[in-house]
Amino acid sequence: MSTIQSPCILVCSIDMKTGYCFGCGRTRDEISGWMDFDNTERGEIMTDLPDRLKTVERKPRRETRRKRMQRERAEQ
Repeated sequence: MSTIQSPCILVCSIDMKTGYCFGCGRTRDEISGWMDFDNTERGEIMTDLPDRLKTVERKPRRETRRKRMQRERAEQ
């Protein structure tokens, strides 16, 4: 079984203006259908995510789990 690549950072909140998730930049439909997409479709979406994240109305306020884990590793 192969691993499915995902941009999820466990910040699941949608920007009402753009329709993109504050954490990963995907739309609700992309998030819910992620497992049904093939690797090519996922790759095309992931290519667009950095530009999408620049357009969200506000950034999430809380520290993500991934960032917290990176910070904690760096502090050790």
